[in-house]
Amino acid sequence: MPTIGRMELESLGTFLKSRRDRTTPERIGLRTFGVTRRVPGLRREELAQLAGVSAGYYTRLEQDQAGTVSAQVIDALARVLQLDPAETAHLHNLAGRPSIPRLVRGEPEQPHPRVITLLTALGDTMPAVVLGRRGDVLAWNRAGHALVGEHLDFTAPDDPARRPSIPRLFFLDPHARDLYRNWDVLARIHVGYLRLTAGRHPTDAHLAELIGELAMRSSTFATLWAAAEVADCTVGPMDLRHPTVGRVDVDYQVWLQPDSPDHRLEVYTARDEASADALRLLTTASTRTPQLPSMADSDPSNETHG
Repeated sequence: MPTIGRMELESLGTFLKSRRDRTTPERIGLRTFGVTRRVPGLRREELAQLAGVSAGYYTRLEQDQAGTVSAQVIDALARVLQLDPAETAHLHNLAGRPSIPRLVRGEPEQPHPRVITLLTALGDTMPAVVLGRRGDVLAWNRAGHALVGEHLDFTAPDDPARRPSIPRLFFLDPHARDLYRNWDVLARIHVGYLRLTAGRHPTDAHLAELIGELAMRSSTFATLWAAAEVADCTVGPMDLRHPTVGRVDVDYQVWLQPDSPDHRLEVYTARDEASADALRLLTTASTRTPQLPSMADSDPSNETHG
């Protein structure tokens, strides 16, 4: 996949401003006594007072000129802005990174042997996928491949140059867009998780390029990214319109790996008996299906939806 662009990294100041703009006085119980306001969100002075810092210091925070910020100040701002746990973690990540981080190209990610052992132990009866920090498929069993990527080469994760990228598939591949009946909900979660990951890994050049590429090639992604939402991705519903077995409703559950915390083992379980039957049928079919053409043979260059 060629490099197309690099998204400018989000700063602590820009994230704070986005959250201040969306926090209305009414939301936090601040009385304004009927005073006409030019902006719907909190003023800098109001947020500073409620967080227990000076207005001048908070202004420097939004301008990214305050230097090191204490965890206590970050927690106070998160409390006033009513940030959820993922947003609060993102705020801490942004506060702790260098003001101008130097991007680094790391070595290709490799799943930990213990993760592969666990994936192998699951066999092919329960769909499962091992994902890297940027959403690359590092490994999958045949059931996981059949459920979320049956039009791709099963062996593609073995080669770092050909690994399927779930974010790219989600926003650039029409097969994936058609697969998910709740695509809109999952798309917001994917974008929010990428933002959380970017805060954790501000020097990851490949991640910055992935975000830039998606923003350039998908207007839907660009719109969702501009909304500055943050989300963790641990458990939730995934409603499918599968080309082989039809309707399948599953829940995804993410198992974090202590030895490689950036990697996630995502397991899919049926939500009802009809979906369980569909998964059994899909698993049986996947063990009899020959290998499919590689991802390189089906490389979408333009967004077809959104």
